[in-house]
Amino acid sequence: MTAVSPTAESQAAVAHEIPEPLRRRAIRLEYFTISWNLLEALIAIGAGIVAGSIALVGFGLDSIIETISGVVLLWRLRQRGEFESRADSRALRIVGLTFFALAAYVGYESVRDLWFRQRPEESVVGIILAAVSLVVMPLLGRAKRRVAREIGSRALAADAMETYLCSLLSATLLAGLLLNGTLGWWWADPVAALVMVAVMVHEGVEAFRPEEDEEAD
Repeated sequence: MTAVSPTAESQAAVAHEIPEPLRRRAIRLEYFTISWNLLEALIAIGAGIVAGSIALVGFGLDSIIETISGVVLLWRLRQRGEFESRADSRALRIVGLTFFALAAYVGYESVRDLWFRQRPEESVVGIILAAVSLVVMPLLGRAKRRVAREIGSRALAADAMETYLCSLLSATLLAGLLLNGTLGWWWADPVAALVMVAVMVHEGVEAFRPEEDEEAD
């Protein structure tokens, strides 16, 4: 058995103090993220069920995943004292597992809708929601990424990337809803949902990548 040196152990659990102004800024951003995503999830899932749109429902479920991520990060950020990178990584992996579960659900529903040619109704509410999210998410993601860099948090950086990807999902959702509503392309909705599945799987994989690989990138 190879003994683990004290130096290796100390490097595996790097900890550092977060300046209080940065902590408060990160906490405010996470509170906004949680509030926004809860509202977004309620609207998207409700509108998706009414319209029979798996893309809208998937978008709402993704917002719930982002809410879970925000709650986990908020718990970490509210802890006083040192910020341990090992615990930061555990929080990140919890979110990664939820992405895999979500991808499985949305993927199944999308393939089923394509197979049985289930046509969603037009959703004006969904179109407005996707358009607003397309404006808000990039701004929020940029703010969180800046703070994540300053405090050295992988989990917060991944959370910021999730927020950026939410804007991609918003664009995909908007395209699917508009094509269905204006041209009657019913298949655009489940295809848009399948694009979301690819993004969700990618984010789940990224959550389990070793930190050294990310630094190399």
